[in-house]
Amino acid sequence: MPKTTRPRVICHMMSSLDGRTILSRWGQSPDTKEYETTAATFGADAWMCGRVTMEKDFTKALAPDLQPVSHPLDRQDFVADYTADSFAIAVDAHGKLGWKSGSIDDDHLISILSEQVSDEYLAYLRNQGVSYLFGGTKELDLALVLDKLGRLFPIKTILLEGGGHINGSMLKAGLIDELSLLHFPVIDGAATSATIFEQGENPGPAAQLKLISVEQRPHGVIWLRYEVAA
Repeated sequence: MPKTTRPRVICHMMSSLDGRTILSRWGQSPDTKEYETTAATFGADAWMCGRVTMEKDFTKALAPDLQPVSHPLDRQDFVADYTADSFAIAVDAHGKLGWKSGSIDDDHLISILSEQVSDEYLAYLRNQGVSYLFGGTKELDLALVLDKLGRLFPIKTILLEGGGHINGSMLKAGLIDELSLLHFPVIDGAATSATIFEQGENPGPAAQLKLISVEQRPHGVIWLRYEVAA
């Protein structure tokens, strides 16, 4: 069997002390700059988020401008820019995200899709200069997705940055190598706030972790790093 090209995946998150991730409940203008400061220490080639996080934090609910296409498009992976220095990976199985361009800041965009997306959406991504990869016919095979990312792009390390559903899916599939967790000194307490890992009604086995390091950072933040047991 060919050697896997799967990049190393580090789940890098900041949460309240009770594991919640909704910053709006952390008081006025919480100082979260330690999140970016610590993320930079990994030297990652790419970062990955799920559709909800991308829509809320990066696309601002921009709707894709879909236009008629003259002929069907094959469900083949499309690489718009192999030579970029860094990449932003959007897990968007149903093709709902709109983009102003093929990048977020200087990070080239890669959209992860199922084969159920429309021809019009694929043409839209091509026109915007967004690369896309297919992860399955209906459901995403995340192991396949990671292998493709490693084969088709110069990606060796990915920072997985939420939300809870994509984090939970990657954890359940055994695809997270390390958890990097910044505990912000606040207690959320709301049962409705999103958590770091969410796996729904059929979770996988409890993940076993091995502590790598503990570090006190500025502003009362504690940085914990764990290796995820195989």
